[in-house]
Amino acid sequence: MPEPTVLYVLNGPNLNLLGAREPDIYGHETLADVQALCERAADGAAVVFRQTNHEGELVDQVQEAREKASALIINAAGYTHTSVALLDALKTLAIPIVEVHLSNPAARERFRHRSYVSPVAAGVVSGFGSFSYELAVKAALKLARERSQERAGAAGRSV
Repeated sequence: MPEPTVLYVLNGPNLNLLGAREPDIYGHETLADVQALCERAADGAAVVFRQTNHEGELVDQVQEAREKASALIINAAGYTHTSVALLDALKTLAIPIVEVHLSNPAARERFRHRSYVSPVAAGVVSGFGSFSYELAVKAALKLARERSQERAGAAGRSV
């Protein structure tokens, strides 16, 4: 029997202020709206949705995903551009990672052009507002299910 698909959606600093903080950049939807969108897009997969303003807590959540998740979707927010500790934690994952952003960092300030998440991510979805999350969930779900099928096939061949 296939293992259940569990998607971790982790969000970094200030995303708890969605809808109120710079709505011209990040939109008017709240983080609760984004969570509901992710859960609808998950096609029956379990969604663990979290937000933290603390770098170490985000690292802890990534380490938890290492043991419990089928795939990880991460909007590290400001830590995307600054956190080597987060990169090191992400490097320990053997599951698909999808980087997501509401805005397009490449079209913003120069310091946002560098991502410490991108080198370990299967892909990046950005610039589509909350729809970026829906696309990221669909991509992560596809990658997780493909990985599960490959593992099942490999297990069947080794019997």
